[in-house]
Amino acid sequence: MAEVLLFHHAYGLTPGVRAFADTLRAAGHTVHLPDLYDGRVFDTLAGGIAHAQEVGFGTLIERGRAAAEGLPAGLVLAGYSLGVMSAQMLAQTRAGAKGALLIEGCAPVSEFGDAWPGEVPVQVHGMESDPVFAGEGDLDAARALVESAPDAQLFLYAGDRHVFADPSLPGYDERAAALLTERVLAFLGRV
Repeated sequence: MAEVLLFHHAYGLTPGVRAFADTLRAAGHTVHLPDLYDGRVFDTLAGGIAHAQEVGFGTLIERGRAAAEGLPAGLVLAGYSLGVMSAQMLAQTRAGAKGALLIEGCAPVSEFGDAWPGEVPVQVHGMESDPVFAGEGDLDAARALVESAPDAQLFLYAGDRHVFADPSLPGYDERAAALLTERVLAFLGRV
């Protein structure tokens, strides 16, 4: 079974993120779920992003790095949207990563190094017409990552919602979320 470090999206550590972690735990995986917002949860994406900007994206990434301290090597680093930054940074810079799950976000590999580490398998998930994922460069970064990494998959889902896999938010898409969960569990089963 895998040991996963899962970072929440810009809304914060919502009931939906907790439920996803519980789904992974029910499948036998160990999941660490740090709260980068110190208990704050936002009703809107704009509110969450404003908070992230106030705290500072660099600070949030450092909180992600600190969350990994003391955890064993061999983690699968996972993040939702904003949480992808911490997950991707750790996957590219922390020795021993077993895999990466980048859900509804992807930064250019050059943000955290020269190349994706060849020994780290990665999945990227997002909606093909999501104005954030597809419209702000994440999809382009994901395509470039998949072209350059030896074990990388990009899964696109029909639709235009952001944070579609969180059942506690209005953008939830049950069908796409179920498929994402199935693919994530298969990934965790093989790493």
